[in-house]
Amino acid sequence: MRIMLVAVVAIGLIAHVAPCSAQNIYDPAVRIAAQREAMARLSFMDGVWRGPAWAIAPDGRHELTQTERVGAFLDGSIRVVEGRGYRPDGSVGFNALGIIAYDPQNRSYSMTSHALGYSATFPLEVTANGFTWQRPAGPGATVRYAATFENGTFHEIGDRIVGDAPPTRVFEMTLRRVGDTDWPAGDAVPMR
Repeated sequence: MRIMLVAVVAIGLIAHVAPCSAQNIYDPAVRIAAQREAMARLSFMDGVWRGPAWAIAPDGRHELTQTERVGAFLDGSIRVVEGRGYRPDGSVGFNALGIIAYDPQNRSYSMTSHALGYSATFPLEVTANGFTWQRPAGPGATVRYAATFENGTFHEIGDRIVGDAPPTRVFEMTLRRVGDTDWPAGDAVPMR
């Protein structure tokens, strides 16, 4: 009888606690707070950046002046990144938009990238001073990107990997921080 009473009390406690835990996973305030905390790890990215870049495309190597602007959005729960590469004549040769997010339930970061007519979401690994991610690049190939932020410099490389062959560098940029920005959260449309 005593064992049965203990079992009933234990089941009652579990039944009471389980819905509370499940509710927290789906409580928007809890999720947004966890996302905001995770995005704070990437606050070193915020600002306006500019510098030289190059990329290998099917038609050869392209030299660009790359600019990036990065800022928090949705109450700090995501980071938005716009990359714009200018050709030597001043025309835009590359334009991309990235949205970095954090999933508190899976405890993982992702980046949704929109560039060159494509869009996809990729896992993103946050490091002590940057991040890494990779994307498919044809049959049996990937491009692995690694970015670091140190002493006002944003450096990113991209290496194409095919099977067991040594990686081939296909992208590199070295940008200097040139200022702050309130983008994308600034200048919201007012209520009236």
